Amino acid sequence: MPVKKKRKLPDPDDHQQKCKITSFTQHPICAKKPFSSKKCLAWFHQYAGRDEVVGPEGMERFCEDLCVAPENVIMLVLAWHLEAANMGFFTKDEWLRGMASLQCDCTERLQSKLDDLQSELNDLGLFKNIYRYSFDFARDKDQRNLDMDTAKSMLDLLLGRSWPLFPVFLQFLESKYKGVNKDQWYNVLEFSRSIRTDLTNYDEDGAWPVLLDEFVEWHKACSAL
Repeated sequence: MPVKKKRKLPDPDDHQQKCKITSFTQHPICAKKPFSSKKCLAWFHQYAGRDEVVGPEGMERFCEDLCVAPENVIMLVLAWHLEAANMGFFTKDEWLRGMASLQCDCTERLQSKLDDLQSELNDLGLFKNIYRYSFDFARDKDQRNLDMDTAKSMLDLLLGRSWPLFPVFLQFLESKYKGVNKDQWYNVLEFSRSIRTDLTNYDEDGAWPVLLDEFVEWHKACSAL
């Protein structure tokens, strides 16, 4: 999850982790103790200081302690669990409520859940929820749409490795659009899941947004050259 001051997500492959994720088995004492709200609050203030929110600098330190890059999709899954409203920020209420639901009151406990968070992306229903959540999470709150740089970065994060047509779709977006609205965002996921890479099962009379009609027309025209 990128910090707010950097709207564009770097390529996760460019990140060189400086440490390995700590094994849960290395913290048996932490494992046996029940969740502590007091400990969770103290953990929050390690990154928020005296503020009521973990901001960009605190978020970077939090990611360093987890040994997870800020742009790793796991941070988006975590933000979804915390129901965080703004990219690059966790409020105290979001932290306490979300970490309590995960039963995590320290770095080691959260590290032990990272594989579980990653695996949630393989659940089609959960992934759809995370994908839809990401629109409002990444959107500037004074704008109705996702700006194009943010939309491209988030699409790359969520669909870049699973949708064969993603590179072509990205090229189309860059050539024609300056942003993506919520309806378009939702339908891109459905398109990526249901339409074949050769587009032969695309119904031009279906209830797809104009953006996808134009993409199909553009792609067919390019393929015919």
